[in-house]
Amino acid sequence: MNKVILVTNDDGIHAKGISELIAVAKSFGKVLVVAPNKPQSGMGHAITIADPLRLSRYNGFEDIEAYSCSGTPVDCVKLGIFEVLKCKPDLVLSGINHGENSSTNVLYSGTMSAAIEGAMEGVPSIGFSLADFDADADFSVTKKVAKDIISKVLKDGMPKNTALNVNVPKLQINEIKGVKVCTQAHAYWEDKFDSRLDQFGRTYYWLTGKFSDKDQREDTDLYYLKRGFATVVPTHFDLTNYAVLNELNYLNNEGEF
Repeated sequence: MNKVILVTNDDGIHAKGISELIAVAKSFGKVLVVAPNKPQSGMGHAITIADPLRLSRYNGFEDIEAYSCSGTPVDCVKLGIFEVLKCKPDLVLSGINHGENSSTNVLYSGTMSAAIEGAMEGVPSIGFSLADFDADADFSVTKKVAKDIISKVLKDGMPKNTALNVNVPKLQINEIKGVKVCTQAHAYWEDKFDSRLDQFGRTYYWLTGKFSDKDQREDTDLYYLKRGFATVVPTHFDLTNYAVLNELNYLNNEGEF
């Protein structure tokens, strides 16, 4: 397949995960890499507006054209499309993230925000994450899942304005049950802050807490990940809660205040 594929991530251009995703992507066409020059996890859909953005040629992927970017994952997608390629690619791939991006984690994820930015630009986009934070994680299973999904997306296409959020559990290939298209679980972080004092006696904070999975539905990403499936959640950037529009009719006012 002679496709143009833009690859990025949020763990930084030096992370193992992006190298593994590039290895998969280049079997489908020409790959361009634009990725952050440092880790950008938890950046969500942030863009850089108060500082200059810089691109530097990166030679760490052999024959692949690659650039490190001083900005966020979303900046990387924008610069890749409008300044490097100067056209829309056939596919945007983000990852492979070190750590899963299931449930509401997608809202904080730089990995998935890059994919969603691609979808906003009308490009089929996929974010890949492995439930393993180890810097030297084994991505062999995730690569097999990614190759299968990318092949099918390029063959059959994707709905417009949609990015796929793909999460893979930390299992061996003989332990993976398959792939499930499913919904995003309604789970969240129970935030806590660890308050400390620096050497000058000033207070500072570390965000801590635990993940609360109280969603017991049997069709969610968390449900299937726990049962050995890789999950695919179709994600879009329209945050409208359509189910409650009519309930809020009492707020309508067509007269003067």
